[in-house]
Amino acid sequence: MLYLKRALFAWVVLGSFVLRAQQDPEYTQYMYNMNIINPAYATGDIQTLNIGALYRNQWVGADGAPVTMTAFLHTPLNESVEIGISFIRDEIGDGALNENNINADFAYVLPIGRDLNLSFGVKAGVTTFDTRFNDFQLNSGDFTSDPAFGENISSIFLNVGTGLFLYGNNFYFGASVPNFLDQKHIEERNGINALGAEELHGFLTAGYVFDINDNLKFKPSFMGRLVPNAPFSLDVNANFLINERFEVGLSHRLDDSISGMFNVAVTEKLRLGYAYDYTTSNFGDFNSGTHEIILLFDLSFSGGRSYISPRFF
Repeated sequence: MLYLKRALFAWVVLGSFVLRAQQDPEYTQYMYNMNIINPAYATGDIQTLNIGALYRNQWVGADGAPVTMTAFLHTPLNESVEIGISFIRDEIGDGALNENNINADFAYVLPIGRDLNLSFGVKAGVTTFDTRFNDFQLNSGDFTSDPAFGENISSIFLNVGTGLFLYGNNFYFGASVPNFLDQKHIEERNGINALGAEELHGFLTAGYVFDINDNLKFKPSFMGRLVPNAPFSLDVNANFLINERFEVGLSHRLDDSISGMFNVAVTEKLRLGYAYDYTTSNFGDFNSGTHEIILLFDLSFSGGRSYISPRFF
């Protein structure tokens, strides 16, 4: 059992590190965390400050599994310009790998029809990348120390991304590349091939709201992730909003997991949500699922409704 746990820990840490080229942090409640992945995200809620925080504990029970934390601020300055700032912290291997992303967003909104807007956005910031590879050894059983992980690393990288966001009163569609700079997190040394090169991540998102009656809305959505040399990843969601206060839904991540989620408007300005992912792949034998908590606070300076953005319609 000890060998299995150590092997699993090594697989998660090294596998997650190498797979940084294939997958940025995942979010089940992406529809409430939108400007993290798309700088063109816009709300049209003038005089409203959107604040959010998300905590994701992935693959609970697997040694060294990822933990992700995000936070964001977003607000329109006027009818044409919206800005935001976001922070992402990703920890893998019980602190063996830490990555922090700090980015600022700028979106310019163009009205292109009745109740129809197209937003163009840019994202810029920095990533700090730190490892503590010296703190663990891969020398149990058949494992031997890998010289590629023989010393700690501390690096800073620039981020530049862009996106489009089309939205109306009852739908949205987004396309984005949060960072299009190709970077290597471990350079080639002593004949060892570089690992952890960050590939472009493309995101497609869309959602629609069907008004079933005055008290019930059906909110299907999807998010697709495209990464070179990696399988296409697709999340499909079906949520129901009840009395504009309670929301429940199910989600399926293709070939990976099924999820249940809910959120509630604790007050008109404060919303709290939770999601649980059940792993359907073979890796599900080694973990007890993923927990995700999100907190949203919409501060309206005009005294009007605080949840009319594309997140809630």
